[in-house]
Amino acid sequence: MNPVDVITSLGLTLPPPAAAGGNYLPVNIRGNIAYVSIQFPKRGSEFLYKGRLGQELNTSDGYKAMELAALNVLAQIREYVGFENLVGLNHMDAYFQASEDWDESPMVVNGASDLFVKVLGEKGVHSRSIFGVHRLPKNFVGGICCSFTLSR
Repeated sequence: MNPVDVITSLGLTLPPPAAAGGNYLPVNIRGNIAYVSIQFPKRGSEFLYKGRLGQELNTSDGYKAMELAALNVLAQIREYVGFENLVGLNHMDAYFQASEDWDESPMVVNGASDLFVKVLGEKGVHSRSIFGVHRLPKNFVGGICCSFTLSR
């Protein structure tokens, strides 16, 4: 099934790709690898899921935030690469803000990982790293960046 059809069947909508927020490319292609710059849980110009896990947001909120960030990654891929050119997702780096005593980051990051596998099937299986950080732009709870291998 086409990735956009899968997204729709999940009750989700692929957003338009976010513009770069500075002097960088949203997607940088080097050889047959596409590097997607960090994507946050935003829909259009609406900044969603702001705050710290374990304080303003719970684990379920974090899962939804990472799922939305993954949708934004897929929007960049559709715009700059095309789903038909994907060999697969290589690696994902996930960043999150949390309170000192909160420790459920793998469950939160599964929001992105689960979506990639649902939408891309075997092409969505990946390795990942998870980083707790003190502060993210706009106080987003989290964000992800990824690298993909292309068939170019």
